[in-house]
Amino acid sequence: MLALLVVEAETGSRLLGALAFSLGFIALTLGRSELFTENFLIPVGATVAKNATVGQLLRLWAGTAVANIVAGWVITALIVAALPELGPTAIAVARVYPELGIGWEAFALGVLGGTAITIMTWMERGATSEFGKIAGAVGIGFLLAAAPLNHVIVVSLEMFAALHVGAPFGYLDWAGTAAWAALANMVGGLLLVTLLRLVQVGADEIERERRRPQRRPQQGPSEEPEEDAAGP
Repeated sequence: MLALLVVEAETGSRLLGALAFSLGFIALTLGRSELFTENFLIPVGATVAKNATVGQLLRLWAGTAVANIVAGWVITALIVAALPELGPTAIAVARVYPELGIGWEAFALGVLGGTAITIMTWMERGATSEFGKIAGAVGIGFLLAAAPLNHVIVVSLEMFAALHVGAPFGYLDWAGTAAWAALANMVGGLLLVTLLRLVQVGADEIERERRRPQRRPQQGPSEEPEEDAAGP
């Protein structure tokens, strides 16, 4: 977000700002961090294969979303406090979302946003090198900011930055916008990517995964294997 605001303020170009924004997705990928919407593919697959429960999935979603939002509020407050000259740019970037309102256009942008970020997860899982992972992160990060697509966490950070400097909208506007984006992201990520991926994998493979014994935790170098009542 810092890179997006700095570059867009200096150049006046949304596309250059979007390219700078992809730096955050490189950090996400190489730092093994995660966005709420990145958990639409792998954890859902694990739940379908009965390697995890629905309760665990919901807890993961809730925890990641709350952590993303709280951390985003704090970081954007620091950005505009450290660089107050970015305030007008922050407002200009963020106001597009509340102006869209809660309607079909915002929902369609949200579906595309959820689809894009889940495809990024798919690409990262399929990449055989760090370069491939970075290429996917740059491409999807650029698309999210350039369009701009309606992604719940990105929208939240952009609106928070504007709210910290006196935006012409309030936190209720953010809440409605973010909730609508989250719903649309789930439709795009879960239905257009994850569901199709599960269909591609096939019911037989899913059933084999369900029947596969769960791996036991790996023992440390100083641990001895346990013995059962029948002996070693």
